[in-house]
Amino acid sequence: MEAALVSVSTGVMKPLLSKLTKLLEEECFKLKGVRKQIKFLRDELSAMSPALEMLADAEELDPQMAAWRDKLRELAYDLEDCVDAFMARVDHEPDGHSGFIKSFFRKLKKLKPRHEIANQIEELKASVIEASERHKRYDLAQLKNKSSSSSVDPRLQALYEDIDNLVGIDAPKKHIIELLNMEMNGSSTKLKVVSISGCGGLGKTTLAKQVYEGIKNQFECAAFVSVSRTPDVRKILIHIANGVKCTGIKTQDDDLQQLIDKLREHLHDKRYIVVIDDVWNTEDWGFIKLALPDNDRASRIIMTTRSVTVAKFCSSQVHEMEALSFDDSKRLFFRRAFGSENSCYPHLEDVPNKILRKCGGLPLAIVTVSGILANMLAKAEWDRVLNAIGSSLAKKDDAKTMTSILSLSYFDIPHHLRTCLLYLSVYPEDYEIEKQCLISRWIAEGFIHEEEGQSKYEIGEGYLNDLINRSMIQPVEVKYGQAKACRVHDIILDYIKCKAAEENFVTSLDAVQPVCTSEYKVRRLCFSNHNEENVTLWADQLLSQVRSITIFGEPVKISFLPSTALLVLDLGECTSMKDHHLASIGKLFNLKYLRLGSPSINRLPENVGELQHLQTLDVRGTSIKEVPRTISKLQQLARFYVDWDARFPDGMIGQMVSLEELGQYGVVSYQQEQQSNQEFSKLTKLRTLKIKWQFNLPDDSEGRSQREGIHNYVGNLLSSCNLHNLYIRADSRQAYPLSLHSWHPAASCSLRKLCIKGHAIYKVPNWMGSLGNLGVLQLCGVICLRPEDVEILGEIPCLLFLKLSTVGGTNGRIIFPGNNGFRSLKYFSLRMYACGTLLKFEAGSMPKLEHVEIKLFLHKMECLNGAPPSLGIQHLSALSKVEIIIYGRSDEDDNDDNAFSCVSRAINAAIKTLSNHPTVRFDTEEYYDDGCQHFESVLRDSNEESEGLFNEWLKLWQIREEQAEQATDSETEQEDESHGNEEDGRTHEDEETSENEVAQQDDSGSNN
Repeated sequence: MEAALVSVSTGVMKPLLSKLTKLLEEECFKLKGVRKQIKFLRDELSAMSPALEMLADAEELDPQMAAWRDKLRELAYDLEDCVDAFMARVDHEPDGHSGFIKSFFRKLKKLKPRHEIANQIEELKASVIEASERHKRYDLAQLKNKSSSSSVDPRLQALYEDIDNLVGIDAPKKHIIELLNMEMNGSSTKLKVVSISGCGGLGKTTLAKQVYEGIKNQFECAAFVSVSRTPDVRKILIHIANGVKCTGIKTQDDDLQQLIDKLREHLHDKRYIVVIDDVWNTEDWGFIKLALPDNDRASRIIMTTRSVTVAKFCSSQVHEMEALSFDDSKRLFFRRAFGSENSCYPHLEDVPNKILRKCGGLPLAIVTVSGILANMLAKAEWDRVLNAIGSSLAKKDDAKTMTSILSLSYFDIPHHLRTCLLYLSVYPEDYEIEKQCLISRWIAEGFIHEEEGQSKYEIGEGYLNDLINRSMIQPVEVKYGQAKACRVHDIILDYIKCKAAEENFVTSLDAVQPVCTSEYKVRRLCFSNHNEENVTLWADQLLSQVRSITIFGEPVKISFLPSTALLVLDLGECTSMKDHHLASIGKLFNLKYLRLGSPSINRLPENVGELQHLQTLDVRGTSIKEVPRTISKLQQLARFYVDWDARFPDGMIGQMVSLEELGQYGVVSYQQEQQSNQEFSKLTKLRTLKIKWQFNLPDDSEGRSQREGIHNYVGNLLSSCNLHNLYIRADSRQAYPLSLHSWHPAASCSLRKLCIKGHAIYKVPNWMGSLGNLGVLQLCGVICLRPEDVEILGEIPCLLFLKLSTVGGTNGRIIFPGNNGFRSLKYFSLRMYACGTLLKFEAGSMPKLEHVEIKLFLHKMECLNGAPPSLGIQHLSALSKVEIIIYGRSDEDDNDDNAFSCVSRAINAAIKTLSNHPTVRFDTEEYYDDGCQHFESVLRDSNEESEGLFNEWLKLWQIREEQAEQATDSETEQEDESHGNEEDGRTHEDEETSENEVAQQDDSGSNN
């Protein structure tokens, strides 16, 4: 069967071809004539599909060609709707039919829909024949020669930008020069490559040009060349040869190998600098790099790219471009619009600031918008431009250069990724799009197909990472190498909204004008209703076959029933919905994705069990306390998201045989825990499970027996289920110790992520070192970290991200030795609850560590217990980011010599010795309890698994959790005061979800 990869311009062509092929195999389509017609449709559409793929890559089309493409796209939609409607009517039969009589009448009922679809197919066949004839009349060969870029390279202007017109460039320019090691005056003789990455329009070319002009005189020869999206490598090498004054190049005769050989020979004894601007893929870079030898003459290469993946492939020294600060944005904006940075026009009120916020520090957007507003003083004109950003700015002639640059990035994306990108246009500006929701919607829409060895969800994660790495979307809350959410820059959102409307991919309406004016049927509807009164979305023929409905704001009364076509219904942002709005939900029997988020919803209707095709059900944020038993009928349900306090009827979970992810499952009694143990063992497809224990255990022999049962429960989960991700959490008031050594995962354990929080952990078990697939480990509750624990953790072969919290170390020492442990680790977080522990990284430890975060209590230097103030940070050679958070009491009378100052100075000095020039952040919070005196008993005897040891840990842990919560509340209040009503985009739900960027996006960790 053909893979169901969707391209926007082909509509649903490939999924449709797959469905037609499948229908030819079905018994129900052996009616005389129908089978022949379906085969004809499949063959005709297959013949036209390559032409549509070619049209999808053309930025400009002849009007007749565009019209043919659009009509064929809509025809494919209609045909798929027809097939889906028929299959739904045939398959949607009540349970319980048996016997000859019932079977006969059931088949008799199906005769009518069979003949109906035969008639519809006959009509569609005529339309396909007409489209096929029109297709044959067009000469598609002309498309092969169409360039994806304009006749004038839109990046050309950046090469000749006057330095006086630039803002915010000094700091990044200095950083690039530092990465090039120019301050060493050539003492580093090896060839060095530095990559500059960032989205289109961020100023990569301008920055590279300024660095190049500033240092090129220090080299014997220099060249600056730009690479197009579809480059001619031979021409690029000729441009490099011309720049470095390589004579003997025969532009007509030399082939690629001859050019490479001549350049290498010319450069082998010269100190050169070459800038390769806008590299799009690693293959082109590979050919270019062959011509630039490492001749031990301290030569330098600078390359710019829009792809983080390409940047990291080309160089270990990567400078990721940042947006301009608000002040720099304002300087640039007013300088361009009015010729002066100090211009102030009170009558414009706060409109300039609103425009700048939408530009988001993107220099290209600021220059474009300021150019449109140049010398305009009427507030109405400024309001018009403000309203255009996010909906129609990309259509304006004044924004042609900006649109061309964004088009370069858009058309470089593979067809299936363009579809996923355009789908983001259903979300409003500045919306934080949760990863789980987005990928589940992509799956429901048919944008992702399953591949051997990977689930659809894992493939969707790869798609999301690819869009992030291509700088088309912005990651939010990066955690363990994965973005928990994403956001689309307003300017890019403006571009994709225009594209989505042009392709009739997404239709956006609002309550002010809930009328569709499109000539085509609406396929995906985004509706915003922020009025106080209810709005009715009127029944309309154009809305009869809508596949996806997303509503923001107040509930909307929908007066039509898109029963067979509707795949996605997202009402998660309708916070005023009530139970009665869901009364007819069971009639949407083809629905694959349902999201609810109103706290006024108290229950799911029983008829939710009629949604036989439902794959994702998300009811987080509702007030649902009990899951209806009818959900067990949903045999295709793969992802079920509920809040901790939702209760499941006995025996229900084991019947959900397709379940792949369950988050979150709250256990309120020991009896429930025992019952669920048997139920989970039946779910052979379960990959992600989040459990929270919410009950007390008695302090007697029965309680000890029950604790042992809980240990066995988790052990059985690891041995009987093929889990990839397991989260275990306990309420801080009901925590109890876990003896992990009693767990015995199978040798072939597929566990990739294990997170335990709220339980006391006496020891790290030996079996953990042999988990060959484990990439993420979080143990928040190790009472005392022993040398044996460190050794076991260091043996985990694929461990990329490690997060630990502990009271301290054995005999007050935690040392990470340079013994080849932690050989894959890239992120490490350690939180110590008490003072008095020596913490040290020895030479050779954690050789690939990029990001370290350390949280420790420190009242005075003696709290370090003899550890060097630098903590051995200088031995972590691959570091790119350091975060140190110190909790303690500062000495106001001697600030220069207090513990915080001494540690920060030492760590800063250590960081300066590292070649990667890592960023560093220090923070401090004052706590007046003297941890190093109160909790010495906790560290004195770490090997004894005693009740007293646990109680000491629990007391300390609860104190620290309360302190952290108070600090977070205080920080939130301060932010509210300083930022007014502006949202900072952070959540403080718990330690698992409230961290800022704890790891950089990394391809090697994308499956973890």
